Amino acid sequence: MRDARASFPRRFYLYVQERFPLLGNGLLIVSYYSSNQFLARALLEPGTPMHFDGVSIAGIVAVLCFFFHIRVFDEHKDFEDDSRYFPHRVLQRGVVTLAELRVVAAVAIAIEVIVSVARGIPAVTGWLIAFGFSLLMLKEFFVREWLKRHFVAYALSHMLLMPLLSLWIFSLAVERLPWEAPPVYMLYAMVGFFVTLNWEVSRKIRAPEQEIEGVETYTKIFGTYGAAWLVLLIRLVDTALVAYVGWVLGFGTFFYVAIALLYAVCLAGFLQFRFNTTVRSAKMMEIYAGVYMIVFDILVAVELGRTRGLEISV
Repeated sequence: MRDARASFPRRFYLYVQERFPLLGNGLLIVSYYSSNQFLARALLEPGTPMHFDGVSIAGIVAVLCFFFHIRVFDEHKDFEDDSRYFPHRVLQRGVVTLAELRVVAAVAIAIEVIVSVARGIPAVTGWLIAFGFSLLMLKEFFVREWLKRHFVAYALSHMLLMPLLSLWIFSLAVERLPWEAPPVYMLYAMVGFFVTLNWEVSRKIRAPEQEIEGVETYTKIFGTYGAAWLVLLIRLVDTALVAYVGWVLGFGTFFYVAIALLYAVCLAGFLQFRFNTTVRSAKMMEIYAGVYMIVFDILVAVELGRTRGLEISV
């Protein structure tokens, strides 16, 4: 229990390392925010180069804070179950407490509000919609027991947050109300739903010897390989949707070759799991999904910058 007596920054660092790694989450949010803001500007400001500026950095920080407060909300609603099945975790061992995490989450939410207010009513509106949905997630839509019995419905309902976050980024980027987003942007917002669903399924794929009684996984529901096939199907939907967005925006051959190669790399991870099912290859399914999620958005941002020009003014 020596860690529990350390200073709060040290204890919080241990928590973040375990439950909210800043490098991985930072890369994810930079790529996610960049692709969405560039797309918003490309559609609303045609003929002008993409620009990455102070507003972009503020928006990235705000979205990072949003993901962190979601993490803390999850810790609260899952605390009992996690204490039963994962007693080794930093929070469950008392290294940090829920009360301490609430304080940090409150600071994160305050930053989200400040950034949104600075960008005006449209951004505040986008944030309120996304934040309101996060509160519903915290309360598990007031049907907690039903959702616990319907694992897939639970995941689908929570992934609906991603299109709302895309619309908040739209408002942050171009100072327009979320419902003023063009249809192509709305479609790309749904890409975020499928990309995140792909990661959600991938991270709960287990080798048979990893399964824990009472802990739901997608391999329990769909079978060891059925869950892996589901990941490939979701990934195919992602790729098809973003290919259509690229066609509308006039993306070049580079983009289509790149997303095809990305799919092929992730396919290799599937084949590894399918024909050599181990704890390691199951974990690699999650890693491939994370790489796919980050690189996917980077490719969109890079292609928008390549075809329309890019100005950086921080």
